[in-house]
Amino acid sequence: MPQLRLALNQIDSTVGDLAGNAESVVHWTRHSAEQGAHLVAFPEMVLTGYPVEDLALRSSFVEASRSALRALAVRLADEGLGELPVVVGYLDRSESAAPKYGQPAGAPRNAGAVLHRGEVALRFAKHHLPNYGVFDEFRYFVPGDTLPMIRVHGVDVALAICEDLWQDGGRVPAARSAGAGLLVSINASPYERNKDDTRLELVRKRAQEAGCVTAYLAMIGGQDELVFDGDSIVVDAAGEVIARAPQFSEGCVVLDLELPAAGEIPSGIVDDGLRIEHTVLSGEPLPAYPAELAGGYAERLDDDEEVYSALVVGLRAYAAKNGFRSVLVGLSGGIDSALVAAIACDAVGAQHVHGISMPSKYSSQHSRDDAAELARRTGLNFRTVPIEPMFDAYMGSLGLTGLAEENLQARLRGTLLMAVSNQEGHIVLAPGNKSELAVGYSTLYGDSVGAYGPIKDVYKTTVFRLAKWRNRAAEERGQTPPIPEESITKPPSAELRPGQVDSDSLPDYDVLDRILELYVDRDQGKDAIVAAGFDEELVARTLRMVDMAEYKRRQYPPGTKISAKGFGKDRRLPITNRWRETAH
Repeated sequence: MPQLRLALNQIDSTVGDLAGNAESVVHWTRHSAEQGAHLVAFPEMVLTGYPVEDLALRSSFVEASRSALRALAVRLADEGLGELPVVVGYLDRSESAAPKYGQPAGAPRNAGAVLHRGEVALRFAKHHLPNYGVFDEFRYFVPGDTLPMIRVHGVDVALAICEDLWQDGGRVPAARSAGAGLLVSINASPYERNKDDTRLELVRKRAQEAGCVTAYLAMIGGQDELVFDGDSIVVDAAGEVIARAPQFSEGCVVLDLELPAAGEIPSGIVDDGLRIEHTVLSGEPLPAYPAELAGGYAERLDDDEEVYSALVVGLRAYAAKNGFRSVLVGLSGGIDSALVAAIACDAVGAQHVHGISMPSKYSSQHSRDDAAELARRTGLNFRTVPIEPMFDAYMGSLGLTGLAEENLQARLRGTLLMAVSNQEGHIVLAPGNKSELAVGYSTLYGDSVGAYGPIKDVYKTTVFRLAKWRNRAAEERGQTPPIPEESITKPPSAELRPGQVDSDSLPDYDVLDRILELYVDRDQGKDAIVAAGFDEELVARTLRMVDMAEYKRRQYPPGTKISAKGFGKDRRLPITNRWRETAH
């Protein structure tokens, strides 16, 4: 059987940085060549970054992507890499689609290309376009209608892009019909909890359907709310795993494959009306060589480490890609700000993390001590700025009481943080968690201020679990646990009035979070949630709080998405909305 050394480059890219992304492709292609690769692949839209959103509708950006692709092909050849076929994702446009209503202007395409000998040897577009969750690809792209294939050293390789594997039909069965010996799918599949298990089963199933070795190459890094975890996978035709790349780690997986010899050049129309577009790059098999590279199998992270890693990667990418070097966190001594601070220290380094304790007359001494202890344990920059003089000035002018008095304290803290941010150049991190955002348990222009919310998509019960995991991981490494035990064990409280605890206003978090998961993440209605075993009055109260807080969530900063339905692009509800689950 013919042999082929495949290099899968699991790398990061930045939206709009065509030059920087092209530089990465050249760097990793050279690395692949040094490893003796015969075919090199890069992730979906690696040249433009992903997702490009409405940039896809801007003709200047589309043309810049096309020009960058051609220039990249020439540069690879000029640097002695032209004989090595390179599969790269980019933004293209259809040459033939006529303008029509319901189609994105300019007919842009989520595309891939094969670069060889200084030329673009083959272009193809994503066939299945996702339009759910965070994806709006019907808004942005027109679909491809071909089965792209290249012949490399006597092996026919079929090519696909991400959703082409996630949906039934199309290029997967078409690869079998066309007699492909290898199916390579390039992907920018965002991270979600437990998605690695789903992804593995998907790739195994599709390999069996395609009847050939299947390589699933994924992107890593972060883009705004999205995190990409890599986890590239290669399986054989029977669905057995051959190689698996690490999660959240940039690198190159190189492996030797023995693949079926190509027969007659396939042509015609196959499954789903796809037209085979076949290009011969090298028709003859390679002379036999020692198969020395097996690709390896990276062990999976456990659930808590996986989520924590995603939060670190998300914040690190957001800060670095937007040119922010330092972050600012309001440290209350509570669990949320403590976890955010720990994530920030791991993401950008403790020397670039600034924490401010802003006690009021209602702040307990143990909370002040916990904030200082967190700073000592992590090594972040710490200062204390009491808000009581500012609070007294406001109260003298306005005479606020009750909730207005409580919220004033939060807003003073938000103003103070933003003032320091403006003065010193740090970005403020909002410490709110998903439970609080869901029920509106936050103060607009107070604890909701910030440029990024690292735990925006993390329920409170998970916040506690991640804090315990991070401390345990530190102990196992012989390091100081970053989060004071008192911050984890004491009852959560905003400390805006004497003796206040969260349970005064909210159900216990273990119950609340289970209700929220059903309502927010799974779109279950009141009756279904009650049928799942929850108290009807409690469910009705919780759902009312969620419904009434939509206007607050719309004004919250972006934050790392780790669930199947995070607040933002995933869950889109009208602010003005009189439908209530509790009113029927």
